[in-house]
Amino acid sequence: MSDSSRNRNVTFALIGLGIALAIATFLSPFASQNPDGLDRVAQDHKFDTKAAAETPAKQLPFYQVFEEYALRGVPKEIATPLAGIIGTLAAFGLAWGIGKVVVRNSGVPPEDDSTSPD
Repeated sequence: MSDSSRNRNVTFALIGLGIALAIATFLSPFASQNPDGLDRVAQDHKFDTKAAAETPAKQLPFYQVFEEYALRGVPKEIATPLAGIIGTLAAFGLAWGIGKVVVRNSGVPPEDDSTSPD
C-alpha cells in the first residue's frame, strides 16, 4: 500500500471517528428516556420485578464508572455525552485493533521500508 493510499485511509477513518464523536456528543442528550426493547418486554410481561437484586452487570468493573448510559459522579448535563464519547472511542479502538490483527494475519506481507528505492 502506498503512502498516499495509507494517508487517505487514515484520513477517512479519522473523519469517520470525528463524525461519530460529534453524533455521540451532540445527539446523545436527545436519546429517548423510554425503556429499551428488553426493558419494555419485561414490563409488558410483568417479570421486571422478578429481576435479581444483585445483577451480573453489577459485578463488572465498569459498573463503578457507568450507570445506564451515563457516567457516575458527573453532572447530568454532561454525563450522557461523556459516556457516548467514551463508548465511541472504545468501539473505534476495538474495531481498529481487530482490523490491524486481521490484516496482519491475512497473509499479505508487511511493507518493508528498507527496500524502497532512493
